[in-house]
Amino acid sequence: MGIDPGLANTGFGVVQIAGSRTAALDGGVVETPAGQQLERRLERIHASIGELLDWHEPEALALEDLYFGKNVRSAMAVGQARGVVMLAAAQREVPCFDYTPQAVKMSVCGSGGADKQQVKHMVGTLLGLQAEPSDDHAADALAVAICHASQSPAVIKISRTGADEATAPGAADAAGVSLQ
Repeated sequence: MGIDPGLANTGFGVVQIAGSRTAALDGGVVETPAGQQLERRLERIHASIGELLDWHEPEALALEDLYFGKNVRSAMAVGQARGVVMLAAAQREVPCFDYTPQAVKMSVCGSGGADKQQVKHMVGTLLGLQAEPSDDHAADALAVAICHASQSPAVIKISRTGADEATAPGAADAAGVSLQ
């Protein structure tokens, strides 16, 4: 499972590896309202990711590492979201792995400087989706999952489930990710 952490929008993407094929099982975004108290927003992220972890039973959770730009407040919020996601994983004994945005882009696009559109296009192509993901956060989360899967495909399986994506919590329609 890949995660693109954020306080307002936390993207998630679940991929399954079968031999040399990587397929999307689920993808979407956990959204929290801007006017809601911080602790309630973090609670929602934690609970939603917990449900997804329970549903998909991933063997690993890969997160996009914190990019510390000029906006310290934004970086702190992303760090808090990362923390509750990692807590949900730890409570289920799912190991966490971090990847820089540049490493994810390099893995998926072949260039650490790829833009959002290039990432979305390559995620759609690599996962054999009928259309590229419409949501940037879901696309980034799927890219993180692909990046992790490419690290050691013979050893790492992102998800053990063969769940029917139509019944998965938050499936396709939440993210605009076509899983057909």
